[in-house]
Amino acid sequence: MTNLEIAPQQEVCPPAGAEGSSGPCLQLWPEREVPLGGVRAMNVRRTLPQRGLPTIGAWCFLDSFGPDRTAMSVLPHPHIGLQTVTWPLAGHIRHRDSVGSNVVVRPGELNIMTAGHGVSHSEFALLPPAGQTLPVQRGLQLWVALPDTERHRPPAFEQHRELPQVSGSGFTATVMVGELAGVTSPATMYSPIVGADVSCGGDAILPLNADFEHGILVLDGGLAVDGRELPPGPLGYLGTGRTELKVQALPETRFLLIGGEPFDEELLMWWNFVGRTHDEVEQARSDWEAQDGLPETETAAARYGLVPGHGPGARSEAGRIPAPPLPGVRLTPRKRL
Repeated sequence: MTNLEIAPQQEVCPPAGAEGSSGPCLQLWPEREVPLGGVRAMNVRRTLPQRGLPTIGAWCFLDSFGPDRTAMSVLPHPHIGLQTVTWPLAGHIRHRDSVGSNVVVRPGELNIMTAGHGVSHSEFALLPPAGQTLPVQRGLQLWVALPDTERHRPPAFEQHRELPQVSGSGFTATVMVGELAGVTSPATMYSPIVGADVSCGGDAILPLNADFEHGILVLDGGLAVDGRELPPGPLGYLGTGRTELKVQALPETRFLLIGGEPFDEELLMWWNFVGRTHDEVEQARSDWEAQDGLPETETAAARYGLVPGHGPGARSEAGRIPAPPLPGVRLTPRKRL
């Protein structure tokens, strides 16, 4: 998914552990509502990145949308240096990209797109037949930062329609990426990481990797962690050093668990780009804008390629999303608390 903010904020993410303390904790980071693309567009609730908490492991972006009946409609747009992770909770999304993918992802299925040096893609809600009401739409969109050794790799896409599940003390979970409780997802990732959709009610204990930092986002119900209530909405940051997560959950609680080894590289995030320096992000933007108006054959061979089914024009209905202007100053770091 794209970041469609008209004036996207700069995000420079220092290496994890460079500042602040390590160890178990519970910090609640509030969600913020972000309109994507204008007054008639979809609104999302963003909980990552935050001022003071730019990453959890390699996870660097987390949006949730719905439940509502607003149709996702995102024209082709570019990415570099990251993986997009699409996890629908209700409704169907059609994904098309410049690698040649054209798939529909449904609840319980996972889309992973690796941007590498550069990729473009579009996402649209799968519309019902004429005269029928759009089904409820709900889902999660996440990004994972690629480490320096992998961030210039060729783009790729994979879809997983069957993912492993694991049950434990009071919980069941679908392992989206990485490993949880001895069960490993088939999704290709490039850093030590975990992402799981967890259901529970009452007392539950989840095993965790003590080398990871973790975060949880309650989707339905509610939790108590370390004696504190965690309702739907805020992102709960759990810190590092936990071998297990004990929760007291309301009936039919569902939450997202994310985590990974603290990311030891500085990241600069702006719009849909995860880079390292201002100059790199500026070049990525320039390369995207340079594709505007190129003949289709030249667009297909350019850095971000051509998304089949969309024309190369930047502002036509079937075209693509132009990049917003860069701020008038060089992008500067934000500090991790």
